[in-house]
Amino acid sequence: MDFMTSYINQYGYIVLFLALMLELLALPLPGELLMGYAGVLAFQGHLNWMGSILAAGIGSVIGMTIAYGIGYKLGTSFFDKYGKTFHMGPERIERMSKWFSKHGNKLLIITYFLPVIRHITGYFSGMTRLSFRTYALYAYSGSFLWVTTFITLGKVLGPQWEQFHHSIKKYFIIGMIVAVILFASIYIYKQYKVKIKGIVINVLQWIVSVFYTRKRAGLVFIFTGLVTLGFILLMIGMTQDFIGNEFGDFNKITGLLITALFNKDWNIPMWTFFMLGSKEVLIAFIFFPLLWILWKGRDKKIELLSLVVVVGGGELYEESLRRIFHHFSPVRKSLIEQLSYSFPSEQSLMAFVIYGFAVFMLVRHSRGLWIPTLVPIVAFLILLLIAISRLYLSIQYPSDIAAGYVCGGVWLGLNILLLETFRLMKGIDL
Repeated sequence: MDFMTSYINQYGYIVLFLALMLELLALPLPGELLMGYAGVLAFQGHLNWMGSILAAGIGSVIGMTIAYGIGYKLGTSFFDKYGKTFHMGPERIERMSKWFSKHGNKLLIITYFLPVIRHITGYFSGMTRLSFRTYALYAYSGSFLWVTTFITLGKVLGPQWEQFHHSIKKYFIIGMIVAVILFASIYIYKQYKVKIKGIVINVLQWIVSVFYTRKRAGLVFIFTGLVTLGFILLMIGMTQDFIGNEFGDFNKITGLLITALFNKDWNIPMWTFFMLGSKEVLIAFIFFPLLWILWKGRDKKIELLSLVVVVGGGELYEESLRRIFHHFSPVRKSLIEQLSYSFPSEQSLMAFVIYGFAVFMLVRHSRGLWIPTLVPIVAFLILLLIAISRLYLSIQYPSDIAAGYVCGGVWLGLNILLLETFRLMKGIDL
């Protein structure tokens, strides 16, 4: 890699242009590392940020165009001759071609972030005769999104880019895999939505016949159960990372990004956001779901008891978690640090629990559309701003805050399921 960085130091934009063009023709070149290094040079003033993006973007665009042309030239005759070797016979190619022509263009934007896949996308698009106009629109947009992301990250992180390159790449790959899975899920739903709806309705009818008198209550129970399961899986993963002491890069990268994105002018707004997650505000905010239950609640005793358990039990829950985690901590703490265990974050956990329970009560007892749509979005933004403010003010590590939200999600989800179970046992439908 040293010889590549020496070339980019000397020839800059030309190296970026050629490297990105050749990489997208499937040559084994470290394009993302080069773009990040170009961003570092832009940080140091040796390269122009916009010029680097243009050079890398044009290079990747030409590379993708050449790949498409080669694939188009090879065409289906290539698969006719060699397809059976790869289990890609004419019928399968025809089906994939139709699917790719209809849906593959959307994937072109995100495949750049997935190694290997980005190297074959251009060829495959040409082989399957994807319309060049459609291909160019999405492939070229994806090219500039890809290069802008990595060059900008290099510029933001500066000299520390190389230290965190592999971790950043790992997080991007995970994110893109999640995006592909989401896209595939949407596609499967659209293709088989009649069958899927039939299965879901049958399941709901069974639940309704056994437990509930209204489908709405069944949906609440199922949705809460799925979300809670997701939080539990995240909690298990974070526990493994904590024991393995693998949060170092995540904390450093997140801290650097926050420092780069928010300067001293944000000091007053950040203190305001911070106060939204303070003990004083959270204690005061508890009265909101309390009054809402007294006004709108259908079974006030159960809901008030649930509020007490969620808040009071949440304090015991987070204290127990912090003691357990730090008992198994792979890093030895000083006496002062042991007196202020911070994983998971107490304030983050309780903020998630209290705001989350209030959102649930609002959504649960609303008949209109705007409350279930708007309120969760507002709550999400509040929690996000609280997290950013705590990072900006250097109060806690990013991993502590993330763990607080995840563990809070588990506690809140389990208590909501318990609440809905009591409704079930009493025959209350709403």
